[in-house]
This record gives sequence, structure tokens and C-alpha cells, in this order.
Amino acid sequence: MVGSGVNVVRDKSYAFAVKIVRLARMLRRQREYDLASQIVRAGTSIGANVEEAQAGISRADFIAKMSIASKECRESHFWLRLLRDTGSVPEETVQPLIADATELVRILTAIVKTGQGKP
Repeated sequence: MVGSGVNVVRDKSYAFAVKIVRLARMLRRQREYDLASQIVRAGTSIGANVEEAQAGISRADFIAKMSIASKECRESHFWLRLLRDTGSVPEETVQPLIADATELVRILTAIVKTGQGKP
């Protein structure tokens, strides 16, 4: 089940999770505990689901885990935009993460569509 696209998304989702954990630490120093918890949960779940997908017991299981990763990535994108738009995090800090999330959504969407046999 593991193809080159999965290796790319595995590496990118892990790097994204590392950045999200660092962002959450910064938010906690600012006493933004609720937002930190939300972003760290969603942002690290992407990579965790990608890892689980690699051990999928069937094509359907693989697609389901990748779909969950995509949903978590979209949620992360929401929280990142909220952090930016509320001024909780400087735009120059959060904008690269928003770009990373956008890229991950594109990759995950392509993997899911390919796995489902859709063009």
C-alpha cells in the first residue's frame, strides 16, 4: 500500500507536527491553552493517521485513514487561520504553517482520490 506519495506525505506530516508542537509551546507561554490544545491535537493527528494508514489491513482501511488525515489537516488549517486572524500569532509565524497545511491537504486529497480510483 505504501507508494512514493505516501512517503512524501509521511515526511511532510511529521515535519508539520514538529512545527505545530513548537507553535503550541509558544501559545502556552502566552496562556492560550485552549487554542494550543486544539492545534496540537489536530496538527499531530495528521501524521499519526498517515502512519496508521501504512499499516492498513485493506485498501479501504488505507483510504479511511488517509481521509481522516485529510480532515485533520483541514481542521488544522482552520485553527491556523483563526490564530492569524485573531492576532494570537504573528502572521509571519503562522503563514508558513498555513502554506504547509494547504500543501498537505492537496497531497492527501490526491492520495485518497487515487486510492478510490477517481481521476
